[in-house]
Amino acid sequence: MIMNKLIAIVLLVFLASFTRGNEPKIPCYAWLDGPGKATDTRLKAQFTDLRSKGIDGLMYTAGRDPEVYRRVGKIAKEAGLEFHAWIPTLIQSNNPDMKPEWYAINGLGESAYDKPAYADHYKFVCPNRKEVVQYLENLYGTIAGIPEVDGIHLDFIRFPDVILARGLWKKYNLVMDREYPQFDYCYCDKCKNDFLINTGVDLNDVEDPSQVEKWKQFRYDLITDLVNRLADAVHSKGKKITAAVFPGPNSIAKKIVRQEWDKWKIDAIYPMNYNDFYLEGTKWIGDMCREGVTSLNNSKPLYSGLFICPDPAGKANDPDPENHGLVPGELEAAIRESMENGAAGICLFTPDRMTSEDWVIFKKVIHNKYQNKVLPAK
Repeated sequence: MIMNKLIAIVLLVFLASFTRGNEPKIPCYAWLDGPGKATDTRLKAQFTDLRSKGIDGLMYTAGRDPEVYRRVGKIAKEAGLEFHAWIPTLIQSNNPDMKPEWYAINGLGESAYDKPAYADHYKFVCPNRKEVVQYLENLYGTIAGIPEVDGIHLDFIRFPDVILARGLWKKYNLVMDREYPQFDYCYCDKCKNDFLINTGVDLNDVEDPSQVEKWKQFRYDLITDLVNRLADAVHSKGKKITAAVFPGPNSIAKKIVRQEWDKWKIDAIYPMNYNDFYLEGTKWIGDMCREGVTSLNNSKPLYSGLFICPDPAGKANDPDPENHGLVPGELEAAIRESMENGAAGICLFTPDRMTSEDWVIFKKVIHNKYQNKVLPAK
């Protein structure tokens, strides 16, 4: 009798372990910055905690020093996390290696170097400068060559917003009902001359260049060509390359930041489905995922970027939409909408914003089984 009970207990333990090992779980990533003054011990504790909560990998930004990524990447790998170096691409606000003449020019002839749009850090360089391309190829290639780095994650791989997301209009006291020249880039001599050579159209003779579709396509192609060159540099190191992008691509990304990302030769797409910026609810997140995976024809994974509210209790009284985001009561719907509309997983901006209530909900819903209602996985 005692032996039978022991066998039964062992069997139950085995079955429980087997069930846990086969429990469904969606892939979960997180954007995170650091390390600041954090010690190795503190980083290990932070990363181990995130892994225990269900995070599978980090998009980690830590400047441009390869040795920092080597150090932090080693700790992340020891904690069982994927580690991707998240390094801004065309926004270069504090980089002494960038020369003033490399910065993008708006439709009024003003440089993003000394008169950036919207905010002081919005200093974008021109993607049509060979010096810029070579610098970025070298930077990303060097960091991709670090063994502890799994991949490169591009960000600000775009032009400045020619039209801001509607939720930001009030913050900047703007009504952006069309493309205005002070927010429209890039009109440097090289861009205008290259466009003239390619199309025969002299933008200096055009009353409203914003209405010239070939001019828009020219700039989509500049971004696409840059991305694909960077992809070649990273892939040559045997690493993955991914990118944080605006939602769409057709409904938003192309229109406001010139990203035609369904043509990019990268390994995964991370659309920033920040619904509050667009004055939308969680259903919109699903709509953006559906559009994205359909545009890609499910040829590569799309991870839905979710913007977490840093202060749920104060959200209603905070006038700045950049301090808004998903509150705990919206998190489950946001993840469900993402997964049912074709996302391969989700990415949090940022785990530091997650409350204890968020984590309870998160740890439950990431183990649900979701039906992809858009396209079958390839």
